[in-house]
Amino acid sequence: MRLSPIVPPASLALLAGLLAAPALAQDRPVMIPTRDVSVAYRVATEPPADLRMSWLVAEQKLRVDMPGGIGWSLVDQRTQKMSMVMEQQRLVMELPTGGAGGINLPTQPPDTARFTRAGTATVAGLGCTVWRYEDSATKGKGEACLTADGVMLRSTGTHQGKTGTLEATQVTYGPQDPARFQVPAGYQAMPVPGQPPAPGARPSR
Repeated sequence: MRLSPIVPPASLALLAGLLAAPALAQDRPVMIPTRDVSVAYRVATEPPADLRMSWLVAEQKLRVDMPGGIGWSLVDQRTQKMSMVMEQQRLVMELPTGGAGGINLPTQPPDTARFTRAGTATVAGLGCTVWRYEDSATKGKGEACLTADGVMLRSTGTHQGKTGTLEATQVTYGPQDPARFQVPAGYQAMPVPGQPPAPGARPSR
């Protein structure tokens, strides 16, 4: 079975770069929503794809519903873990994060990123500040438009040679159901392709 990433590869790279705040910058955007919110995005792929990102602020969790209903992913900021859930197959994959070959979490800030203000805009009916960024380590650059309370409404740029754009089409503020931010119990663990299965994990069929 072929696995899709949390979002299209270029957009995942952008999320890692554009949602990351520089550790030492004095003028920087709020990068993580400060209240519960669910945002529908259009990703500029061929053909265009839609995904939804929802934040449960109290538990510092992000849920990403992938295009086409193929599954969803969960980022736990507290534990720095990412899980991919495939509902139809009842499978769950723990994705490696950080280090060589690992995924940079969208909530994980690289110290090498630098941001500068570049005006304002209106996206999905909300005002946002445009921030240009550049990461000297990865040679990534681009810009993101973020609200004052940390919601990313638009991002575009390159990161590690990958280019992509996503833009919010609908922003819904309101309490999120904590049950939607839990990996389902009883799902079969699946190893990451190219890596040995975790100890005690049942092999996939």
